[in-house]
Formats: sequence, C-alpha cells, structure tokens
Amino acid sequence: MDTKMTGWGILVALLVATASGAVDAKTMGIEKSAFGKTAEGEAVDLYTLTNGSGMRVGIMTYGGIVVSLEVPDRDGNSADVVLGFDTLDGYLGESPYFGALIGRYGNRIANGRFRLDRKKYKLVQNNGPNTLHGGTKGFDKRVWSAKPIREDGSVGLRLRYTSADGEEGYPGTLKCTVTYRLTEDNGLKIDYLAETDKATPINLTHHSYFNLAGHDAGSILGHEMMIAADTFLPVDDTQIPTGKLRSVADTPFDFREPKAIGVEINADYDQLKFYPGGYDHCHVLRNQDGDLALGARVADPKSGRVMEVYTTEPGVQFYSGNFLDGVAGKGGAVYYERFGFCLESQHYPDSPNQPAFPSTILKPGQQYTSTTVYKFSAE
Repeated sequence: MDTKMTGWGILVALLVATASGAVDAKTMGIEKSAFGKTAEGEAVDLYTLTNGSGMRVGIMTYGGIVVSLEVPDRDGNSADVVLGFDTLDGYLGESPYFGALIGRYGNRIANGRFRLDRKKYKLVQNNGPNTLHGGTKGFDKRVWSAKPIREDGSVGLRLRYTSADGEEGYPGTLKCTVTYRLTEDNGLKIDYLAETDKATPINLTHHSYFNLAGHDAGSILGHEMMIAADTFLPVDDTQIPTGKLRSVADTPFDFREPKAIGVEINADYDQLKFYPGGYDHCHVLRNQDGDLALGARVADPKSGRVMEVYTTEPGVQFYSGNFLDGVAGKGGAVYYERFGFCLESQHYPDSPNQPAFPSTILKPGQQYTSTTVYKFSAE
C-alpha cells in the first residue's frame, strides 16, 4: 500500500498481513496521518500504533515525540497518560520536551564544555551556564525519517536521523536509529542504535511526562514509586553532579520500597531546595550490568494503572515536573507544577567531564546501543 499520501485527515492503514507465526492483523496495526509542517516547511507525520490489549500510542516524526499513550485502567477504561499538545504548533513553541527523543546528549553538560582527545569543545549553552538535552536544537527539534515495522508480537516505527559533524558543537557525523515497538503485552519498547565517524559523547533518552491517572488528572504526588537504586547523584545549584554518590538511606530519595512521590518532596533537605524545588536527580541503578533489568515501578492507586521501567542503562533521572508553570496542553488541560513525572533512562549527567563516571564516549567502529521498556498493567 502506498504510504506517501499527504493531506490533512488522510489516514493510511498499514495493517499486518496474517501468516504463520505473524502478528494478528485484526488486533495490531499502524495508521499514518499528516500532522502539519515545521516553520521551514518540512512535513511532519503522525503514526498511531495499536495492539489487541487496549493500548494506543501516537508518535510523530518531529522529535520522535510520543504525543499520546492510551492505557486501560483496572476497569478497562482507557486514558491518555502522557502530557502534550493537540497540534504540532505546541511542540514548535516552548515545549518542556514533552514526549521527546533527547540527544545528542540527554541531561546536562557543565558550562557547555568538555575535552576529548586533547581537544576542547564548546557547546551551545541553553540552560544557564550549561548545555541541556543536546542544545538549542537537539534531536527533539529535528524531523526524523520513519518506516513502519511489523514483527511477531509487536508493531512499531523505526526512526532515523543523521546529526552532522559540528551540530550544536558536537564532533562527528552521528547516524542514529531509534525503534519504537508496541507489544501485545502492553510494553512500549525503545531501542537506540548509533554510529559515528569521530569520537563523540552520546546519551540518548526519552522524555515523556507521565500521569497514570490521565494527562489531565492533576497532581502526581499520590503516585506510588519504587526506584531500584541504593545511591543517587547529588548536584550543585546549577544541577550538575558533584561527582560523588550519596546513599539514599535516611533521605527523601529513598524509593527502594514503594512510597508516594509527595510524602517527602517538600522535606527540609539540601537537594530539594533548588528553585522551584523537588526531584530532578539521577538515581544509580543497582546491579546494572548492561542487561535489561527493572529500574523503576510506579502505581496510581486511583486508576490501578502500573508502569514498570526496564532498561539497560546505569541510571534513571527522576523528574517531578517542577518547572511546569501553567502550560496549556491537550484537550484544554492546563499543566501545573508536579502534574507529570519523568523517568529518563540514561548514563550519568556531565559524564564527559567526570572521569569517575561510566564513559559516554562513542568511537568510530563502535556501536552505541541502549534499550528501555515502559511496561503497563493494572491492578
């Protein structure tokens, strides 16, 4: 079927053909629709993945952004559990990285500088003195090429983008592939792959803001969270890690056993006092050796929805939506402080300047690979 048709309202159904051992075409599918154009005139498409278990995921080619994620609750009622906008224009404006693929380097690099192979590199400083989430025009603001995929047990979308040598100050031409897969057991799997022709830092991640009660349901402080981490990375007043690991024991950062996000978020503790206050720190996942392992689990007591995060990454940044300040979102919803949370699987912030941290340098001839799965259920 021709998938190059354009025009508002045109939907191209790419249902999976039935075959021995193949995905059931009646329950899993992909739809494509036009979603507007960038200021430069680049066409943006929206792909909607569906499975037979009640999940529906909308992903657009601009920024690889997850614009919607519908998940059933304990009674089978579906709600969209990610914050975002109704139209492309919202994402083209001052979006707080809603649903985006983040690169070339997720999180912060101190003073927008690092040294590599005896050479100094100067990056775009877009977060006070630091570089955040790849710079002024990171991967979240690029149009990716897209190809629908169909595999046993899943449907998906393979996105590709080539970052030019010197883009946002980073060395090397970096070829990136990110594949989203929606599985029949309600997992959203994200596989990252990259290669470079020069040594370069890389730290790709995903930046959805979740509210398991529904994107328009208000505060997430009642959500019960577990993070499989015994230590976290304390930061300075510009959110750069100090280089030391601190035990979570006897601190508000102890999520080794499930507890409500809001129980200690306003505690009198040094790491919670940065404006505007709250969680925005990298947790060091225990026993992480590169295999896919459980990093976090979040449950909403009201709806019964549960999200588990499995990852191959050594850390996860837990952000409690501190900077949401009345953003006009989907369906007339308004998103205020702590109305959504992020769990960004990643290597540690500022690793290019912190030799004690696991390396984030990708060299020619090597492949960068990473996998994260957001798995949904209800109880």
